[in-house]
Amino acid sequence: MYAILDIETTGGQFNEEGITEIAIYKFDGHEIVDQFISLVNPEIPIQPFVVKLTGINNAMLRSAPKFFEIAKRIIEITNDSVLVAHNADFDYRILRTEFRRLGYDFNVKTLCTVALSQRLLPEQPSHSLGKLVRALGIPMADRHRASGDAMATVKLFKMLLDKDLNKEIVAAHIKFEIQKGIAPKLMDIIESLPSRTGVYYIHDEKGKLIYIGKSRNIKKRINQHFTGSTTKCKKIQSEVYTVTYDETGSELIALLKESEEIKINKPMLNRAQRKSVFQFALYAEKDQNGYLNLNLQKADGRKKEITSFASIQEAKNALFRITSHYHLCQKYTGLYITKNECFQYKIKECDGACIGIISPEEYNERVQELITKNSFEDNSMILIDKGRNSSEHSAILIENGIYKGYAFYDLNYQITKIEILKNILIPMQNNRDTRNIIQTYIRKSKSLKIIKF
Repeated sequence: MYAILDIETTGGQFNEEGITEIAIYKFDGHEIVDQFISLVNPEIPIQPFVVKLTGINNAMLRSAPKFFEIAKRIIEITNDSVLVAHNADFDYRILRTEFRRLGYDFNVKTLCTVALSQRLLPEQPSHSLGKLVRALGIPMADRHRASGDAMATVKLFKMLLDKDLNKEIVAAHIKFEIQKGIAPKLMDIIESLPSRTGVYYIHDEKGKLIYIGKSRNIKKRINQHFTGSTTKCKKIQSEVYTVTYDETGSELIALLKESEEIKINKPMLNRAQRKSVFQFALYAEKDQNGYLNLNLQKADGRKKEITSFASIQEAKNALFRITSHYHLCQKYTGLYITKNECFQYKIKECDGACIGIISPEEYNERVQELITKNSFEDNSMILIDKGRNSSEHSAILIENGIYKGYAFYDLNYQITKIEILKNILIPMQNNRDTRNIIQTYIRKSKSLKIIKF
């Protein structure tokens, strides 16, 4: 009996992906005898390129079952079967990782139709699923959706079974590798952690900090570290003695604490985060006609920036969004790479605000409003966010464009003045990273309350 599987995921870092859709067809070698198809709520955002590829977006998954709710059904339909998939190592790894997070050791025999087709169809120039089924005349619907890809794999597998007359090649490609589960010591650590937002600290046997991280679910993130197979995860698994944590409730405070404490403590496994991760910045410069042009380029500490971004793609997306909001532009007509690798954005085709149609003064007024909105320069504000529990809020203070720190306060109190907040403030360092973390969070958050002064 075979369980033919396809999984769609959120994308992201290795072993941190979440399942968004799963399809399993139970196949007896002749026909499908059972099936299970479901969207899955991964509890983490889907990467934009995956949304474009699969058509599955975050909104579609809000009411979908979470993995633990469908885990029993998956075990039932795969029981006493060989798990078949196109690139089986990937689907099997994803499935095992999800079960590990639930504390269950999922082990089945696997068979990869990529390897099988390479052996039985060596004349084919490509063994990717899409190209292979097209070449073989196998009808395919819903490409890059779990049900469509799994059904195509069923039809491909049936054709491969027919070609393997003596059934020796299929048998030779079945793999069964029993992998070790999480060590008891690591399981004990996981059990002691909360499924809440905060910063976590991984210590070695001597108490030395080896890694600092933040998560909206500390227990789940530590589980990912303990089940991962990257170099960093393996190092954590071998060195960890204990994990401590600070609950913050607010993801923004967790981001700020993580950034500051990595720079102060310099844990050996946080090398990439010790320096600023915001490599691209947005600048405003007047052209020869007096119009303010927005320039997106590699960050230059000698120039006054409006805001900055961790990646060029994040910058492009945000720039399109904010310029459209201020009726400055509807598409990237002036985005290009110059010889100095500067990503320059010049506003050319606009929605009622074209250069040369309205005056520089009127046009620049709109750009200046955008700058004021997206820059901390001389701004004073309090950001109200979630607290550590349902009876409190958190507050972050920015005074004259400088990040001062954060505090937690009871819901029975109202923080409306900077002087009141200063009495309970936990002071923090102000630097380029903290400003950019706050700016990025403000752009993305829909629940953050902002009180300006």
